[in-house]
Amino acid sequence: MTSILRTTVFRAALLAVTAVLAACGPEKKSVYPPAVTLQQVAAKPGGTWHVTLRLRNNSYGGMSFDRFQGTLRVGELGGVLLDAKIDQDIPSFAADVTVIDILPTAEMSRALAELAAKGSSGSLPYTIDGRISATPEKEDKSRTFDVHGKNWLSPVPGIPDTYRSP
Repeated sequence: MTSILRTTVFRAALLAVTAVLAACGPEKKSVYPPAVTLQQVAAKPGGTWHVTLRLRNNSYGGMSFDRFQGTLRVGELGGVLLDAKIDQDIPSFAADVTVIDILPTAEMSRALAELAAKGSSGSLPYTIDGRISATPEKEDKSRTFDVHGKNWLSPVPGIPDTYRSP
């Protein structure tokens, strides 16, 4: 009976020492890939698009975002390269936007014009694929995350040449 008691006390002491040592280490926060989606596209005179990208930090700690490089595809058409210097700090589970101007292909502009003709009931699928670099909170080195976003663009009622994603 005394050996059982000794074993139980030894295991409890070992568990307590392990818990104390674990509490002494630095707090680590889980890091998950961010999400990048379109928030808004505004077609400007001269053919350029004013694109608002929504960046969502899905991690338990804040992240400092540096750069996004990727491709935007509208419908089944070819893509346009996106390259944005972001330079934003986004807290955990929060989102912010960054704006870039792009020159779409003629086919993409026609697809958006056809969507505008349908009115607010129309929609057009889009996809964003790329890589975003960010430095997680409590880390010294930047990480690169693959991101993929897809949804729909719809005309904004009352604001010509402006399209939003839900």
